[in-house]
Amino acid sequence: MKIAKLGLIIVVILAVFIFNGLYVVDQTQQAMVLQLGKPVKVVKDPGLNVKIPFLQQVTYFDRRLLHYDAAPAEIITSDKKNLVIDNYSKWRITDPLKFFQSVRTEVGAQSRLDDIIYSQLRVELGKETLIDIVSKVREEIMHVVTVQSNAAAAAYGIEVLDVRIKAADLPRENEKHVFTRMQAERQRQAKRYRSEGEEKAMKIRSRADRERTIIISEAYKESEKIKGEGEQTAIKIAADAYGQDPEFYAFYRSLQAYTKSLGQKTTVVMDRDGAFLSYFK
Repeated sequence: MKIAKLGLIIVVILAVFIFNGLYVVDQTQQAMVLQLGKPVKVVKDPGLNVKIPFLQQVTYFDRRLLHYDAAPAEIITSDKKNLVIDNYSKWRITDPLKFFQSVRTEVGAQSRLDDIIYSQLRVELGKETLIDIVSKVREEIMHVVTVQSNAAAAAYGIEVLDVRIKAADLPRENEKHVFTRMQAERQRQAKRYRSEGEEKAMKIRSRADRERTIIISEAYKESEKIKGEGEQTAIKIAADAYGQDPEFYAFYRSLQAYTKSLGQKTTVVMDRDGAFLSYFK
């Protein structure tokens, strides 16, 4: 009995150890082991790991690319025009220890990113005019903002990979004028693109029709040649076969004639001495 109880106790201890002493890190995760609330180890490789039961806890962080959609914010351009910017960013956690010590959670990271990215956008967009932002330097501004935001976010264990502007809403007093101007410019470009596209389409269709005609002509020529050769061979084979026994050929053809004529008629009137019924005699 004592041995059985001891074995049961050992099984229970092992079960508790396995349940609370092992943890799995998924390929989409990275983990940090905390002991009494303090970080002791960072695990980035996926797989099965061991920790001290009850004394250590595991906090998981996403290692995938994360998306943050910021709330629209107002920015003043260099020509004193108000511009409402709606932007988003792509980021990920590169240093779980720094991330945990500085912002703790993804919500805290997004709040910090909001401050960093908005300040960089305000600085860079404030250097340019409204027209340049809309039509010329937007890509360059996004690249600069991404690089500077990434440098600022590195202190929090965060890597900013891309910052993009989803929408740039103009002030009410200038919106109609700027929109009309942009619309006229886009219509001019669209007309030019359609004209160039139609010209290229006509050339492609003409070339395709010419190639189609050539291909069909060559195919017809080849098919007629093959058909002629086949018919010539068939005639030769038939002539050779029928020439070996003309009487059997005449009998075979008569049977075919009987099948076609007598098989479709119920009553046939003909001369009994005629050649058609010669093989029935």
